[in-house]
Amino acid sequence: MKREKTKAKERLKNSSSYWAMQRIATWMDRFYIDAIVGLIVPWGIGDLIMACFSLLFVWFAIVHVRSIPLALAIINNTLRDIAIGLIPCFIGDILDFLHKSNRQNMLLINGFVDGDKKTIHDVNRKAVQSIVMIIVLIIIIVLLLRLVYLTAKLIAWILGLFSTGLAELFMPYHTY
Repeated sequence: MKREKTKAKERLKNSSSYWAMQRIATWMDRFYIDAIVGLIVPWGIGDLIMACFSLLFVWFAIVHVRSIPLALAIINNTLRDIAIGLIPCFIGDILDFLHKSNRQNMLLINGFVDGDKKTIHDVNRKAVQSIVMIIVLIIIIVLLLRLVYLTAKLIAWILGLFSTGLAELFMPYHTY
């Protein structure tokens, strides 16, 4: 029985999916690709694009590890990362450099693959909490995206004032 578990663990850790997740976690968090793209690509689009890479973690948790609570914990970490990145005035971008959701997801997956009882117990125990947090984070993300949209409209309006609107305010009937 123990030998079968060891073989299963080796098979999971030697899979191409597992190694892809390792590379994603390294590139996104150690080399700050997640935070840099979130900073460069405006209006939260970069954060949403980078979150798509977490789908591999969710898929691995459901298909290979066969754990819905683990998948919920990964979704929770990913949505938290999106919400942090969407905080306006570059505060979210700065915090995104500190928040390492991909590394956290990889630690959770390793805990399940290695059979770490504490990790498995904690994730299973917090499954309901993860569902509630996912709902709350989705609401927060929708509100933050709305704020980003309204901010973009405000900036466009202000820039519009400076291009032609401001001149018309001060000289509406100016003729030469």
